[in-house]
Amino acid sequence: MRQRKGYCVIVVPAIDVRGGKVVRLKQGQLQEEQVYGSDPAEAARRWEAEGAARLHLVDLDAAISNRPQFDVMEKVIAAVKVPVEVGGGLRVLENAMRYRERGVDRVIFGTAAVADPGVVQQAARLWPQAVAVALDARDGKVAVAGWKEITTLDAVELARRVKSWSVPRIQYTDVRRDGTLVGPNLAGIEELAKASGLRVTAAGGFSSLEDLRRLQRLEALGVDEVVLGKALYEKRLTLAQAMEAVA
Repeated sequence: MRQRKGYCVIVVPAIDVRGGKVVRLKQGQLQEEQVYGSDPAEAARRWEAEGAARLHLVDLDAAISNRPQFDVMEKVIAAVKVPVEVGGGLRVLENAMRYRERGVDRVIFGTAAVADPGVVQQAARLWPQAVAVALDARDGKVAVAGWKEITTLDAVELARRVKSWSVPRIQYTDVRRDGTLVGPNLAGIEELAKASGLRVTAAGGFSSLEDLRRLQRLEALGVDEVVLGKALYEKRLTLAQAMEAVA
């Protein structure tokens, strides 16, 4: 069953790329890196073949050390026909524009939303339906710079600012739960959805079909996508099972 917008919550496999390899981190910590493949494009083709309706592609080198992996990322984008969203280190408009020109469906800004909001606002004017803001939070406070820095900015406050910029979507990750398989912060997801009135992509900590079923109950609040990473790579569940759980 192919998922389509307006039909059910969309399950989005994550492909995090560092040094040209498919990896997962735990709470953003490099020392917790696990490698799941040497060919990100092959991973993308695999998820597409298994029925993914969208892919979540993250350039960790760009996010953490400001060294974009354009060649690697563009091979992934070209490898599949399903929509691809790209995030990680998008702090200047030119880099987002490069990906849009390569056919990326959605560009995701994180640090720029705090450090240089004008970049996000300009992107939203250029591509009204193709911009999202990654709202990564630790204990309710926004994390930036590859999660190395925790700001004093409240996540709910940033969500409200994002709405005022006419950005249609936030992507919320609880940093403490990301890569831990301990379950999502559903209360945090619900609070952000209610406070912002925006479309919400949820991520961080999902590990079971029951986690997904519980998330599905928030669809009426605008929570219509979930990003899965480690749970898929560690075979806690299959993509088909995940899609069925939120259908």
